[in-house]
Amino acid sequence: MTIPTIYVPIDSSAIALGANEVAEKIASQAQARGIEIKLIRNGSRGMFWLEPMVEVATDKGRIAFGPIEVEDVAGLFEADFIHAGSHPKSLGLTEEIPFLKNQERLTFMRVGITEPTSLDDYLAHEGYVGLRHAAAMAAADVVQQVLDSGLRGRGGAAFPTGIKWKTVLNAPADQKYVVCNADEGDSGTFSDRMVMENDPFMLIEGMTIAGLAVGATRGFIYVRSEYPHAIAALNKAIALANQHGYLGKNICGFGHDFELEVRKAAGSYVCGEETALLESIEGRRGIVRAKPPLPAIEGLFGKPTVINNVISLAAVPLILARGAEFYKNCGMGRSRGTLPIQLAGNVKQGGLVEKAFGVTLRDLLDNYAGGTASGRPIRAVQVGGPLGAYMPESQFDTPIDYEAFAAIGATVGHGGIVVFDDTVDMAKQARYAMEFCAAESCGKCTPCRIGSTRGVETVDKIIANQDRVQQVELLRDLCDVMVSGSLCAMGSLTPNPVLSALNYFPNDFNR
Repeated sequence: MTIPTIYVPIDSSAIALGANEVAEKIASQAQARGIEIKLIRNGSRGMFWLEPMVEVATDKGRIAFGPIEVEDVAGLFEADFIHAGSHPKSLGLTEEIPFLKNQERLTFMRVGITEPTSLDDYLAHEGYVGLRHAAAMAAADVVQQVLDSGLRGRGGAAFPTGIKWKTVLNAPADQKYVVCNADEGDSGTFSDRMVMENDPFMLIEGMTIAGLAVGATRGFIYVRSEYPHAIAALNKAIALANQHGYLGKNICGFGHDFELEVRKAAGSYVCGEETALLESIEGRRGIVRAKPPLPAIEGLFGKPTVINNVISLAAVPLILARGAEFYKNCGMGRSRGTLPIQLAGNVKQGGLVEKAFGVTLRDLLDNYAGGTASGRPIRAVQVGGPLGAYMPESQFDTPIDYEAFAAIGATVGHGGIVVFDDTVDMAKQARYAMEFCAAESCGKCTPCRIGSTRGVETVDKIIANQDRVQQVELLRDLCDVMVSGSLCAMGSLTPNPVLSALNYFPNDFNR
């Protein structure tokens, strides 16, 4: 007789909603009823409004139930849910849920399906195929595959990943490094966390391939300090990878060495900037470095360093496993592949959607987010974190594409979308952008450090109607100085939300 297999997510969002208690209740109810089950803590499918979502394996596929509370568990057993019995919270086949069915899951193809820290599970689902292919190729050919795939940095700047790698490959040095920027601090973003918690071996494999490609033998994952579950999952996966020869000396007998360790971040937003991150890893205060030299030439400890974010590196194993052309066939224009898009804020269905570039903002808001949680009309969305522009309804038909967004003064960034309904005060949102910059600035350059403080004061005067016309002109001049004179994106991008609020929602400044 087959033992029923039940899946309960171990993702921290599901845990926050009671997944651990639900799992414990399922185990105790099964024991009390004399039913033998196999309980697996899988990753989340990214449908957070349905968490905790319980799945049961059947001959037809997994059947989902959710959102499940502890009080629902006894009723699940009484409905014989382990044999796909009917229950009010039954969602049918998981893969047929429209939110999930209509995605193009490449980077997240295992997330929610496998047990996160099971190496056997990872290997059974195309794990380490990419590394084996890379090991059989010349380093330059591995870099060329990444270049040909069209993969661009998923952290915000959208710089071609292969060009970074090629620069490090060609830089002569006795030591090179691979650094993963996992200091995910943008509002409305959680895709990095989901990868680290729910498919950590994918990130490890991606970094290992990067090390092999550029000649680096050491790697660091710089993880946001607020992500204890991600840190624990990574450390467990790294230990298993070392134990089974996928990390360390002479990886899998390929003749390549690569050591990897996790570094806990300093709790500063600006440490998400690559040079401030390097300063932090080296044990100093996270302050932005002047460039040049570029980190690819003189990075960590003065050595050539590849720095990519989690989603960029997590895309690499699939590219090497299936080939550059496979990945490149998704997307539009110069934006190739897929992007894990995160829906947050005032939304009915918050969660993660992985789509090929080209899907419109309106499609995401209507068909995935399902509109606002409040039921009121959407007035604005902010894409790309707290430094992203506020986009009005007239721009909702813009496709998710780096160039299309840049053409209207917006940014795709890390793919986080925060939704606001028609009760939002955009003047207050503009003030918040300047206030955020003032709080998070590393303080090294004057335009960012002083400009943001003066920005808050100027917005306050506009709202208070103190020489409003002159103050608006002054605010625009101040934004121009911040864009042109700041050392890094912290100061140069802060004007994006401020100016977009002024341009598209001027009435909010005239009250």
